[in-house]
Amino acid sequence: MKMDVRPPILGADRLSVEIGRHSVCRELDFTLQPGDTLVILGRNGAGKSTLLHTLAGLREPLGGAVLLAGQPYGAWPRGHEACLRGLLAQSQPDFFSATVLETALVGRHPYLGRWDWESPEDEAIALDALAQMGLEGFAERQVPTLSGGERQRLAIAALLVQQPRLYLLDEPLSHLDLHHEIAVLEHFRGLAASGSGVAMVLHDINLAARYASHVLLLDGEGGHVFGPARKVLTVERLSAAFGHPLRAVIDGDSTLFVPV
Repeated sequence: MKMDVRPPILGADRLSVEIGRHSVCRELDFTLQPGDTLVILGRNGAGKSTLLHTLAGLREPLGGAVLLAGQPYGAWPRGHEACLRGLLAQSQPDFFSATVLETALVGRHPYLGRWDWESPEDEAIALDALAQMGLEGFAERQVPTLSGGERQRLAIAALLVQQPRLYLLDEPLSHLDLHHEIAVLEHFRGLAASGSGVAMVLHDINLAARYASHVLLLDGEGGHVFGPARKVLTVERLSAAFGHPLRAVIDGDSTLFVPV
């Protein structure tokens, strides 16, 4: 069996992050390997989104370094990092009127030259991504006519069109109903199984327990715990991090965490 000698797709080396005077994390060390699914958990205001944007290279850390495929973001040729990592932000502003297909095709921009137009292959990739998110037949719809859930699935489709090695997702389940929540999580689980790296911010502890290979739990005061999901997700740690007592309920092979 041939060993994969590639560096981790994402790494934090003694990473310290602050927003204002609030400490998000101090000297955080972790690696995310191809195939891993990392869920970032913590109470509101703990700094989950700030940390994710720092991991995306969009915000300077207070100290330490973020490594993308073994190198700091600054070491990559300008624009090349967008072929390696993609970010789904919390909100999706629509500054210009556009169709669903035109919006999805934005994900191909890292692969185009300054004066290039999308090719039929690019369009095929976009249409396939729309179908994967249940938006087949929506290509010519104007984005402002979409519901909140449809707009969220379009944003995810545009990220899929980008085809990065690393997916960074900030609350990807916003505005989605249960059916689409599970479909989205299953899709990214499949991408991880195919060799991508996935890191996401979630609010649902039990969905994290179901889909995460690893968890990064922020305590809201700069402290953190990182490790395999089964080791990090304990009643004691979760109750302390979320400021409310929880209890564990065994359901077959699964453990559910419910408020006391």
